[in-house]
Amino acid sequence: MNKLSRFLLGLSLVLTCCCITAAQEKSQANQSIPRVLQITREFTKPGKAGLVHDASESAFVQAMARAKWPTHYLGMTSLSGKQRALFLTSYPSFEAWEKDSAAVQKNPALSAALEAASVADGALLDSEDQGVFVFNDELSLRPLADLSQMRYMEVSLYHVRPGHGREWNELVKMVKAAYEKGVPDSHWGMFEQVFGGDGGSYLVLIARKTLAEVDHGFQVENKQFEAAMGAEGMKKLDELVTASVESDLHQLFAFNPHMSYVLDEWIKADPDFWRP
Repeated sequence: MNKLSRFLLGLSLVLTCCCITAAQEKSQANQSIPRVLQITREFTKPGKAGLVHDASESAFVQAMARAKWPTHYLGMTSLSGKQRALFLTSYPSFEAWEKDSAAVQKNPALSAALEAASVADGALLDSEDQGVFVFNDELSLRPLADLSQMRYMEVSLYHVRPGHGREWNELVKMVKAAYEKGVPDSHWGMFEQVFGGDGGSYLVLIARKTLAEVDHGFQVENKQFEAAMGAEGMKKLDELVTASVESDLHQLFAFNPHMSYVLDEWIKADPDFWRP
């Protein structure tokens, strides 16, 4: 698959930005996209994924629930690439993240429970790392906050060539305009990595209710997008991709309720899934 095709795969489907908001949000309608997204990756040892890791991670969820902690997170497990789990936590600001961390340290019961869970979980892991991303509203299109009915996430990471940020911005804005014109139901959120990775890294998070949406993207939305772009637009897009995109990587994950500490509204919306 050439670079342009991989880029279109990442942006041609029904996209939505992942958002896990604090409990003080009064309703899903009032949610906004938090600015700061922290992602932890846990790579499990061979034979230590699946139910074994689910049980270990549920200890974190139970500790947070007992404390009625206001900060929530979404856990998911890989369906492609190396076996791993992702944990996405978002904050309205870096200051809010700092205050949340300080509050955890001041809560002896929660701190002790999380420490014990970390020790047990560490025995299952081969490695772990973190990345921090900031939401980019200008490069996003109608991002959605409520993922309670979603079940899968495509995580697409793009590395922009040094000195080619202008071409990258132009490229994404062209794609955005074409989707506004040709695929009116499309949504996506864009995040730029600011800590824990190479400079010029951008993340697109694609949430889906079913994997049938992947089929729909290939069979319908790609054609709608190309029609909206036109031949000259596609040629220009190809040039911008070649000039600005150094590499891109696409992975598929499944939401994991055993590893997720989500809003009460999510649980009420679908208790059979979110409260296994």
